[in-house]
Amino acid sequence: MDKKLLDILVCPVTKGSLIYDKQNAELISCSAKLAYPIRDEIPIMLEDEARKLSEEELEKHRG
Repeated sequence: MDKKLLDILVCPVTKGSLIYDKQNAELISCSAKLAYPIRDEIPIMLEDEARKLSEEELEKHRG
């Protein structure tokens, strides 16, 4: 994932920042509690394509 692209992308729902989860190929929005998939190195920034995060996953990404 290109660092410059990650710096300008925001969650389309909340306009909040995203966390790159390299292991799962997802961009995480803690504020929206959603994980946006990355397919073929292209982030799919559609709410309908995102999966909902569990509280355990949120805690893991919040640190």
